[in-house]
Amino acid sequence: MDPRSLTPVLRVLRLCLHLLTAGLLALVVARALTGRTAEPAAAVVTAAAAMGAVYAAGPLIPAVRSTRAGAACWLAVLGTVWAVLLALSPDGLWLAFPLYFLLVHLLPARWGVPAVAVAAGAAIASYVGHGAPLNAGAFIGPLIGAAVAVATVLGYQALYRESESRRRLIEELIATRAELADAERTAGTLAERERLAREIHDTLAQGLSSIQLLLRAAGRDLPAESPAAAHIEQARATAQDNLAEARRFVRALSPPDLDHGSLAGALERLCGTVPGVSARFTTSGTPLALPAPYEVALLRIAQSALGNTVRHAHARRAEITLSFMETSVTLDVVDDGDGFDAERAVADDSGQDGGFGLPAMRARVRALGGTFTVESAPGQGTAVAVTLPVPLSAGGGA
Repeated sequence: MDPRSLTPVLRVLRLCLHLLTAGLLALVVARALTGRTAEPAAAVVTAAAAMGAVYAAGPLIPAVRSTRAGAACWLAVLGTVWAVLLALSPDGLWLAFPLYFLLVHLLPARWGVPAVAVAAGAAIASYVGHGAPLNAGAFIGPLIGAAVAVATVLGYQALYRESESRRRLIEELIATRAELADAERTAGTLAERERLAREIHDTLAQGLSSIQLLLRAAGRDLPAESPAAAHIEQARATAQDNLAEARRFVRALSPPDLDHGSLAGALERLCGTVPGVSARFTTSGTPLALPAPYEVALLRIAQSALGNTVRHAHARRAEITLSFMETSVTLDVVDDGDGFDAERAVADDSGQDGGFGLPAMRARVRALGGTFTVESAPGQGTAVAVTLPVPLSAGGGA
């Protein structure tokens, strides 16, 4: 009954219901005043006026508009006044039709439909009780009116619920599209930062490192009193300074999680941020200083794998293991979640998160010449394993 919650169609229907009720009350009063009925006109007019007053007060009472209990109390008072009018005049049964709509609309279906049946029975009893001649129309009319009212209101409510469901779905789709756009922009920004870091590391930083080594070797081969020694030392220092600057650029363009520590530290911090999952990080072997692209790839894969664990696996525990070996570095992410059909996921290239997680991980690993495997089965958890070859310059190069 709250006007702010009504759709345009429902506003028109409510206005029509008000006009119908007022018209029927006016007709009852007119027939009583013109002597068309044998009942005392004053009593009929008073009962009709009382019903009109109660009906008009309903939309103005906040409790009627906002609560089921308030609407039920108002309907009880309105029904009582209508029953008095039925007892005074058979013309009161005309008010049954708008009352049907009110009962079904304002009360839950489990109460509204029985209430409509009671109102129809009261209308028929009034007609018979006032000595009107019995005929099929006296019974069929109120029953058909009740059926039409119930079908109309319940049908409209079903359509309204479906419309609201679609509206909410559209709003969710719009919000999801905006989130996806933001995620794509963020992913694009991070990918470009990682690409630039990789390019700087693989070209400028490596070149400066080689220049520095060559100048150092040249300096050792020159006599100490050679005039060129000072220039070579100055060139080597300049190359060293620029190498340090290039490394600062690489660190600035790398993921923020790697800004303040090693890959192992970033993975350990990652385990502490997984909601609802007991995640643990372990490392084995002698840690090596990996190139920035390696650290970025391993961190992103761990983040993606744990993201799948949270969103899809419903796991209780997860474990990340970073293993350093002589010729390779291995990352394992294992959870005890629901698992999935790994063979099917590999065949159709669609991961747990709708087709992007696993392929993205696999692409990162292939770009670095590594191997990527997924072991999983429904109800048996998931294990993601990444193996990357350790470059010859690891631990001592740029």
